[in-house]
Order: sequence, then structure tokens, then C-alpha cells
Amino acid sequence: MYWCKIARSKKEFDEIAKLNYTTFVEEIPQHEAHESAMRVDPYHEQNTYLVVLSDKELVGMIAVRSDRPFSLDRKIGQVEVHLDNPGKLCEIRLLAVRKEHRNGRVFFLLARALSDYCCEEGFDAAVISGTVRELKLYGQLGFRQFAEPVGSGDAVFIPMITTRADYAESVAARLQAKRRLFLPGPLKLTEELGRPFTEEAMSHRSSTFQAIYQEVKEKLRVMSGASPYLLSGSGTLANEAMVAQLSRRNERGLILSNGEFGERLIRQATRWQLEFDSEENQWGESFSMESIQELLGSGKYGWLLMVHGETSTGMVNDFEAIRELCEEYNIKLCVDCISSFGAIPFSMEACWLATATSGKAVGTMSGLAVVFSDHEITADYSLPSYLDLGMYQHDIPFTLPYSLLKSFGIALKQYPERYQLLQERFEYVKGEIGTWPLMAEGFPTAITIRSIEQFADFPQDAHLSGYELHAQSGYLRRRGIFQISCIQPGFEKDWAALQKFYTIYFAY
Repeated sequence: MYWCKIARSKKEFDEIAKLNYTTFVEEIPQHEAHESAMRVDPYHEQNTYLVVLSDKELVGMIAVRSDRPFSLDRKIGQVEVHLDNPGKLCEIRLLAVRKEHRNGRVFFLLARALSDYCCEEGFDAAVISGTVRELKLYGQLGFRQFAEPVGSGDAVFIPMITTRADYAESVAARLQAKRRLFLPGPLKLTEELGRPFTEEAMSHRSSTFQAIYQEVKEKLRVMSGASPYLLSGSGTLANEAMVAQLSRRNERGLILSNGEFGERLIRQATRWQLEFDSEENQWGESFSMESIQELLGSGKYGWLLMVHGETSTGMVNDFEAIRELCEEYNIKLCVDCISSFGAIPFSMEACWLATATSGKAVGTMSGLAVVFSDHEITADYSLPSYLDLGMYQHDIPFTLPYSLLKSFGIALKQYPERYQLLQERFEYVKGEIGTWPLMAEGFPTAITIRSIEQFADFPQDAHLSGYELHAQSGYLRRRGIFQISCIQPGFEKDWAALQKFYTIYFAY
């Protein structure tokens, strides 16, 4: 199995020095021979090495550095003189692969890891001293010559550059292996869910569109037990529309938070200048029903706002128990169900308002925001028209994308069977993931793992190897956690591959 990582250990640096010697002393006579059979690059301390391994053997490498001067600067002068607004530059050096592993798989894995790393670091372009022996190889990476060759004899090099756009159009980008996604969104589209995006557009005023619209609304009503309102936008827009309704009420509210998306509700309510208090727990900490009962029993509050599936921790908050308390004290309950809707079955009956989206667990592209209501909403001309749910009561007041609506309808037809599929995946992962340090019980959309010491570099190395864990969001990085989601198509095959990678990674 080939996989990729960033070199960090002395053992890896020794193997890099050996490969450096084999390639650039014995094979390409660029440097003098030495009895140690090792060559430490003069820029070693500044280099970041991306390496490819075959199981536990280091078989390929490439070095990236951004400190100036570049080695190429020393050969031709400042490279920017030869370039037109190149942006933020890095230098690529020491591209080497052991002879017995010089195949497309190693090359394309190394190319993708290089592209990913450079994009993460914010580089706009990369320069390299390309050996004339490998011009075809560099061309496959999108490199092109930008200055006259340098050197002599068997060590002639050509100054070359590739940009993000050049790489995107390169052979390496086109032929690289597909990534295995474990993200809670966006989702890969199955062929069936992707087909509507190839069809002709259709007006949202047409009878065909209206039929699909009503069919989608009815399916949502059956799944939720509440009346749905569809808006064109993300889940955040659905929450904005929900909070806009709260702004109509001349009452103080209570917002519960134990994760990033509870904190987001607080930020949204603050922007709407709502009067509220907040009950803020540590991330991943369950709410105390006794504390909430005491707060609601105080008579201070008219509404309560909370998150059901808290994606940032993988926690499912017990909104059913809180709903009972809200009913007891005549409190209007509003729930962000963006990550939980479609992942686990539950009813939104007796929720004053709740939100969902076409993306996430349902399985199609994001872009349709859904607000559910247990009551009829009337228009309010003091609200921005796009967020006024009363305008959506009996009509489609603003454009909805036909292709997305149709794909959403197809996705909803997978229920209730999809609930069982996602739960089976979730239970299987929990059974297989026993040695991973879980943060919370989790649910199919988000299983959260703490990046303790031995896991600290795992998400990045997995990413460089083509396994896309949910680890890039700032709120995850700040707390040293990453996530795995079970909702992507082809999950079973991808999970088996990730488990194999995990086993080799930690054995290494």
C-alpha cells in the first residue's frame, strides 16, 4: 500500500539522505561521491519533505521550501525578474523515487500531496530546477520553462514554474486517484442524485416545478411532523429565518450552547439584537435538565433556542426532554436540526420552529434551506422579505433551483430506509473504532476523535494520502479534534481503506 506523509523523524531524515545520495550522486552526477552513501541537503533545516511509503519503506520524496534566496535564485538571480506577478512562491526540490517504484501510482500520489500542501500553505506558484532527463515528468505536473537552462554536462537544469491553475489542468491532476471522503458535507453525489443537474433548467413558475415542489414539501411534512418552508440558501440561512421569527416576539429567550453551532446561534441572536440569556456548557458536555427546568420555571423566558445534532463535538442533545419542559412551562422551542435531520429519525411536532438543509445527511448538494413550523406563519413587513417565512406560506416567492429541488426530492425518497443504513454504518464504525479516543457518543453525521499526542499528525497525513477527514475547520483545529462521518456514498469501501491506512500508519 502506498501512502504519503510529512517527514518528521530522524529515521525518516536518514532515509531521505540515502535516497538523495542514490538519486543525485549515483544516478544524476550532480554532487561528489562520499563514503557515507548519504547526502544531507544544504537546505535541510528549511525543507518540508513530503514522502511516499510502500507500507513501511520510504520510496519517494519531494522537498518544499519558501525561505529566500531559493537555490534557483542563486543560479539565475531573483526568479521574480523572469515572471509576471507570480504571487506567493515556494521552491520544489529533490523530487526522487526509487527505481523499482517509479510508477504512476507513486508519482500521482506525490503530486497530489504536493498540491494539497502548497494550497494549505497559501502558495500561488512553485518553481523548480528541472533536470532535462525528466522534462516529460515535470510537464505532467503542469511545469513550464520560464528562463534559459543552467548548468553543464550531465547536470543541466531548466528553470520551471507551475501555478495552481497550471496544476489543475495537468495530467497529474486529471489522473490522480479519487479522494475518500469522511466529511459531514459537502457530499459526493450518486449518479441518481447528480442526474438532475444535467437536465434543462425549469422555471419555478411552471406546473412541473410546482408538482415537484409540493411532493418535496409533503415528504418533508411526513418525515418531520411539521410544516416545511423552503428557501434557496444554506443551513445558516434557515437559522437566520428562524431567528428572524423570534425577533417578532417581545419576550426574553434562553439559548443553550455546548459546541460551535450553539455558539453560532448566540452570535446570530446577538446580531438580531434579541433579548436573551445563555446557558453555555463546555464543548461535549450534556445539558443539566435540572438546571434548565429551574431556568424555565423562573418565568423569565418565552422561547428557547438550541442545537440538536452538535456537529462540532458529535453530540446529540436531548431536545425531546427539553421539549417536554418547554411544553410544561409554555415556552416556544426552536431547534437547529441541520446536522441531525436525515441522520436519525425524530419528530419536530411541538417544536415552534426547527431547521434543516438539503445537504448533510440527506445526501444531496447543499443549497436548499428548510424551516419547519408547528404553526401557521403570517407575513411581517418589518422583516427582510427574503427571510419573512410568511411570504412562503402559500407560494414560491423567490427563485428556487429546479435541479437542486429535484435532486432533494429523489434523496428524500430514500427514507425511511436510509435511517437504517446510516445507523448500521454508525454502529459498525463504533465497533471498529474502539482504540480511537472518542470525544462523544456521536451520530452518523459526526463521530469526533480527540487528537491526543499519537493522533496529532494523523489528519494531515491522512489528507495527504487521499483520506479526507473533517479536520480543517478552525473550531476543530483550535481544540485538537477531528471527525469522521458515515453519510458519504460508498462509505463501506472507503472505511475499509481508511482502516487499512490507520493500521499501517500506526504500525509505522
